[in-house]
Amino acid sequence: MKYNEISHFSHQHKLKFEHTKFPFKCDGCHEVGIGSLYKCTTCDYDLHLHCALPATTISHPFYTKCSFQLLARPPGSIQRYCNACGKDVTGFVYHCKSCGFDLHPCCAKLPRMLDDGEVKLYLYRKVSVPCHRCGRTGRSWSYRSECKKYNLDVACVKDMLVESWHDYLCGGNNKEFRTRIPSLKGTLQTYHQKSKGKVQKCCEMAGLAVQFVASAVLGDPTTMIAGIIGSLMSK
Repeated sequence: MKYNEISHFSHQHKLKFEHTKFPFKCDGCHEVGIGSLYKCTTCDYDLHLHCALPATTISHPFYTKCSFQLLARPPGSIQRYCNACGKDVTGFVYHCKSCGFDLHPCCAKLPRMLDDGEVKLYLYRKVSVPCHRCGRTGRSWSYRSECKKYNLDVACVKDMLVESWHDYLCGGNNKEFRTRIPSLKGTLQTYHQKSKGKVQKCCEMAGLAVQFVASAVLGDPTTMIAGIIGSLMSK
C-alpha cells in the first residue's frame, strides 16, 4: 500500500510520495533507484518504496530456513555483502541472524517473474549457463528468459547502472549524457556473428530483458519505469 505522505524512523521530516525519471541514491540502503520514491521536500533525502514502507521481518523462497529482519545498518564490524547481488551492504538490510545471510531491501523484493508480453524472465538463485554481459557463471542471482536464450546476472545489471550513473549521482549536471545505460549489443554480437538479422533480433529481445531487470533492481518493477530505462539505454 502506498501513502501520499509518511513519517519514517530514519528521518525527522515527513516524506512525500513522488515519481522521478532520473536516478537517485536511496538514503536508506544507499543503492541506486529510479521511478517511485518517498522524498523529503525540506532537505535532500530519498527512499526507495521498499525502504520507506518495509516489512520488519520477511522470508524468502530461496532461503526457506531463514527469517530476515530489517536492520538500519549492517550488524557487526566486518564488511557485509548482499547474497543476491554480491554488492556491499552499507545501509538498510534484511539480515538473518541464524545463518548470517544479508539482502538489500530491493534485492529481497525482486520479482520471481518479469513479463512484458514479449519476454518472460525468471529469477534463479543459481544457473549453470554464463551471463550474457560478463560471461561468468554463478556470480549472483540471475534472471533467465523462458526460452533460455538470455541470462542476466543481477550483479551485472547493477554494474551497468552504477558505472553509467556514477558521475551523475556524485553531482554531475549533464543529465542527458550521464544517465545513459550501455546496451548489450556489442556483447551479444559475439554470440551471433554469422547472422545480422539474428543479432538485431537478439539485441532487441535482450534490450527488453535489460529494461525490465533494471527496473526491478532499481526498486520499481513497472512497465512505465522499464520504458524510462529503455529510453536511457545506449543504442
